[in-house]
Amino acid sequence: MSQPRRTPRRRAWTALTLPVLLCALAACSGGGTLAGSAAGSGARTPSASPTPSGPPGTLFDDFRYSGPDDPSLGEHGWEVRTGGGGPGIKDTWSAAGASFPSDSTAQGGRVLQLQSSTDGTKQGTRQVEVQTTGTPLFTGTFAARVYLSDEPAAGRGGDHVVETFFPISAADSSANYSELDYEYLPNGGWGAPGPQLDTTSWFKADPPDRVTHALKKQRLEGWHIMMVTFMDGKVTYSLDGKNLFTSSGKYVPREKMDMHFSNWFIDLPFTGGSRTWNMKVNWFYYKAGEAVSHADVQKTVAGFYSAGTSFINTVPKS
Repeated sequence: MSQPRRTPRRRAWTALTLPVLLCALAACSGGGTLAGSAAGSGARTPSASPTPSGPPGTLFDDFRYSGPDDPSLGEHGWEVRTGGGGPGIKDTWSAAGASFPSDSTAQGGRVLQLQSSTDGTKQGTRQVEVQTTGTPLFTGTFAARVYLSDEPAAGRGGDHVVETFFPISAADSSANYSELDYEYLPNGGWGAPGPQLDTTSWFKADPPDRVTHALKKQRLEGWHIMMVTFMDGKVTYSLDGKNLFTSSGKYVPREKMDMHFSNWFIDLPFTGGSRTWNMKVNWFYYKAGEAVSHADVQKTVAGFYSAGTSFINTVPKS
């Protein structure tokens, strides 16, 4: 069943990292490639290895950063949200929930961790979101290896948490508003029981106009490869290589989008006791203008790891 639209997002973002001349000269002009950076405490070994799938039109990141204040994070086109607005518990966005720990279950051993927490009050709630900025994404293949949680990392379960992966327009008020959602609700929400994985293609945010598919009663805790392919007037969502849902007609993107990962609360169903919820992202891969199969995504990403390529961006800037 289609869920109500999230509270329209007021894009009040604060970039926690400052782009430096290396970005401006090497990566941010003409869709250049930056495969590693020595800037900041999260320095990584530069790699001159070519992308296995070949430029242009490739974005890949395996999130080897020291923290949300690592200069490399901003150089590579990512922001951590600290501004106001929704969805969920408004004005509770915090950079504290974004970290990049080691993880023995992750490919390459590192992840982006999105940790949201609450004690059931607005004052005690912290939500987290990380997005791309400055790299327009449109037709092609979006893929991420994401860890979904059914239980909190600490505290009592039962929160109406939403673990999400989605490309979206820069402004909800855009005349060509576009959004493609994966939303995992381990405990349900909006009056529906969980677990549930919603895949939703939007035409308009306000009033809500979208088509959606719900994968119900399947607990999905663990690692999954989530993919969205937008080609030839169709959007297809697939989970671990299995197609879930296809939209077409007016329910396809009409303008370029940013990539978001978010972990937030629909509401606060109970108070008492602090609890934390973790969502993790192992890597993100985008290939412009191509429908890449699940197997070829895995092969390409394995090639990046084998070559020592932690980051590459050859997507044209316009």
